[in-house]
Amino acid sequence: YEVNLTEAVTDHTWGRLMLPACALKARLAEVDGVVVGFAIHQHHPSTWVLGDDCYLEDLFVCPESRRTGVGRALIEDLIVLARARGWQRLYWNADQNNAPARRLYDSFTKDDGHLRYRLAL
Repeated sequence: YEVNLTEAVTDHTWGRLMLPACALKARLAEVDGVVVGFAIHQHHPSTWVLGDDCYLEDLFVCPESRRTGVGRALIEDLIVLARARGWQRLYWNADQNNAPARRLYDSFTKDDGHLRYRLAL
């Protein structure tokens, strides 16, 4: 949310998404053949449940397609995928000041009260 990544990071991410063995995957949203959004995710083993978790790392919708249901459709699509693969939980982070995104997320589940800590190395 309101983060500008360097071109090198973006290129590296898309390169990794093209590698079949990479855990990082993307689901795309298209309107009339044009990509208008994506959900980058990865599933991983969990120590909290018997099955795996899925982390929605990045949900992006082009500005002109926001509030049209694209973000909701991407999350719903990922829920269907996760259930089909037997993953137990889907989780993501949200900027506390991103009210439109939080309204969308709250329609799926409520904030669980956990904070994220990030240590740059």
